[in-house]
Amino acid sequence: MSSLPDEVILEILSRLPVKPLLCFRCVSKPWLALIDSPQFIKLHLKQSLKTTTNLSLILSGGYLYSSDFDSLDTAIELDHPLKTPHYETEIVGSCNGLLCLSNKKEDVALWNPSTRKYKKLPVTTLQFAPDGYDFSQNTVSGFGYDETSDDYKVVRSLRLNLAENSSSGSEVYSLKNDSWRRLPDYPYNLRYLRSFAMLVSGALHWQVTSKAESNRTNLILAFDLGVEEYRLVPHPDLSDKGSQMTVGVLGGCLTMCNNCYFTHRLDVWVMKDYGVKESWTKLFSVKEPSPSLRSFLSFQYGRPVAYSKSDGEVLLEQYRLEDKNNRLVWYDLENNKKVKNVKIQGAPDQFHADICCGSLVPLGGNREGNTKKQQAVEKKNRKKR
Repeated sequence: MSSLPDEVILEILSRLPVKPLLCFRCVSKPWLALIDSPQFIKLHLKQSLKTTTNLSLILSGGYLYSSDFDSLDTAIELDHPLKTPHYETEIVGSCNGLLCLSNKKEDVALWNPSTRKYKKLPVTTLQFAPDGYDFSQNTVSGFGYDETSDDYKVVRSLRLNLAENSSSGSEVYSLKNDSWRRLPDYPYNLRYLRSFAMLVSGALHWQVTSKAESNRTNLILAFDLGVEEYRLVPHPDLSDKGSQMTVGVLGGCLTMCNNCYFTHRLDVWVMKDYGVKESWTKLFSVKEPSPSLRSFLSFQYGRPVAYSKSDGEVLLEQYRLEDKNNRLVWYDLENNKKVKNVKIQGAPDQFHADICCGSLVPLGGNREGNTKKQQAVEKKNRKKR
């Protein structure tokens, strides 16, 4: 490839998965400098996001598992920095190839599963409920990228409802500063005991309700990662009687899922023009069989995970009350029907699915294993070349 122009080499390398790129770092010092450069890392990420390549489906079900999104045939258990048999690990968010991980002990880490580099976050400034009192607190956490400051941020908000301690608080972590900072409070209650915020248009979104007892309407609160301010986002006009509404993201757009227990139907709404109430559009509905005791017990909570390569199908995650297990299905948008059940060998029975794009995005933290040893191996390999 030495005879090829530099721009051609750059174009070829930017289309490759992360694994061979990590190997190519050992080819020569110029290639090492190129692949590690911020310009190439951003170009590679941009190429992957544009072409929807290098995607993995991450399943969190106590432990973490990964499956290639193009095949979805086999799941491999991941060895991540928060792995422990004593606490379940949850995915707070996925952004630009980075995963924000958390566990029941409230440890938080940022991790790039492609490069295996990670960063454990400092101790929180918030006061959480003691072990065994999770029912007495409402929490929401979110992770995203602030393009204005080229920084990755984690946001956490807490409502504590103990008899001797009824308090609230919010904080934001900056990867650049490697520190937490307290945020102003907001005049709303958190909708769920434990939830995760959705990243859309540079802001994190989660559901809240008014503090007034007479008004428990679901609201969507957004936290702008750039200016670090709260705002309400208009939601579709839906009846929430006998249903569970959840905020999500699909194809970079904000979504609202309405799981109605009485009608046994899932409605998925998409905000096509961010911030514009009139742009909320019903993308599709999934109707279960006619109501009966059996169908009620097998009602499936659902949410969209990702579009297919052709954008003609949506991967749905469904939860079955009948056996308390999760499953994945492809849903045909044009014909409005389920077309295929997804069977991933090695996947856990219960899980939450997220999409992760393979990237070289650095964290400035530690590499799993011995960093000095890894650098010595790379240096030795370069000498052999």
